[in-house]
Amino acid sequence: MDTATFSEQEIEQLRAGTRGTAVRVHFNNAGTSLPPDVVVDTMIRYLQEEASYGGYETEARYKEQLENTYTLIGRLINAGRDEVAITENASIAWAMALYGIDFKEGDVILTSEYEYVTNLLGFLNVQKTSGVRVTVIPNDEYGNFSLQALEEAISPQTRLIAVTQIPSGGGGVIPVVEIGKIARKNNILYLVDASQSIGQIPVDVQAIGCDMLSVNGRKFLRAPRGTGFLYVRKEIQDKLRVLFMDGFTAQLTSRDEYQIRNDGRRFELYEKNRALNLGLGQAIEYALNIGLDRIWQRVQQLSGSMRRQLSAIGGVNVHDSGDVQCGIVTFSIEGIDSYTVKERLAEKQINVSIAAASSTPIYMNKHHLTSVVRASIHYYNTEDEIKLLCDALASMI
Repeated sequence: MDTATFSEQEIEQLRAGTRGTAVRVHFNNAGTSLPPDVVVDTMIRYLQEEASYGGYETEARYKEQLENTYTLIGRLINAGRDEVAITENASIAWAMALYGIDFKEGDVILTSEYEYVTNLLGFLNVQKTSGVRVTVIPNDEYGNFSLQALEEAISPQTRLIAVTQIPSGGGGVIPVVEIGKIARKNNILYLVDASQSIGQIPVDVQAIGCDMLSVNGRKFLRAPRGTGFLYVRKEIQDKLRVLFMDGFTAQLTSRDEYQIRNDGRRFELYEKNRALNLGLGQAIEYALNIGLDRIWQRVQQLSGSMRRQLSAIGGVNVHDSGDVQCGIVTFSIEGIDSYTVKERLAEKQINVSIAAASSTPIYMNKHHLTSVVRASIHYYNTEDEIKLLCDALASMI
């Protein structure tokens, strides 16, 4: 599939290979996307073979395909296969990166107002245990991350820049490439949370210039729940502490010594769900075959259309800001609680989610928002589905 845009026939084929699209309108891709049928079937087949042949024996039969998942991850983010570790989710991946840093008292972490609550808890933890300080770089009046404010905040004590590329509860996009240039210029460690960006926008760790990147599989990547991965640039792997070890992570060289393996898999353990890992690889291959540039183009087109149509409905307020906006569309209806909106849409077989202030508290509190409806679009969605959503909302007002 190498054409710049999606034909109607191609969308029909993609939807035919995603069984969930036949029964529901799914605008909760920022929560969990509907997986392609081939991903589900791959995992089921593997589990059935495990039941017939045994776990170790089936793993041996699929050794080449399981190893290929690392190669596919490398292709997806433009990294070496020796720079990635497969994890259960992005939270584990992100924590392995953050807690692997040997913080000293007085070190400073610079972050954004878009940070997810899990990340904020991590910052607070190292603040309490290691004496670091955390500084939030605010967005400007247009909703864009302020690169100037970032540069002005950097000092000799700045140890880490950690940002979330796309927030859980808003449609903006952080300029991670430009931030990476600043981090490299100042020789500062750089951690990117790509949980909401991977799968909807091209992610190239070489272009970004990040040292570490955490990823969740279940969202726009359309991989199974319980999958994710961590990228750690080869040059800094020895600078991060390994938090957990087993015989896969390291080997005993004597009774009193051990040697950690010399690749990114030092940040994972031996026991993991092989069926899920196969599903992760299949989802990545599926996205690569379509093309991330094409996916990003369609996601922007559809989400832009949704924002325009929502804004045309009296009583509906769209809350997204920033010069670059993504497939996450957030809005509210005057006089109707967001949770009620979600429930009424569910009655019409339309899936949306709620972005609560507790999830991205700095951003939400700044804009005096307690909760908003989150409709997140993917390439397999259609203009007809957007119209169904807007008609359903208009009928509530």
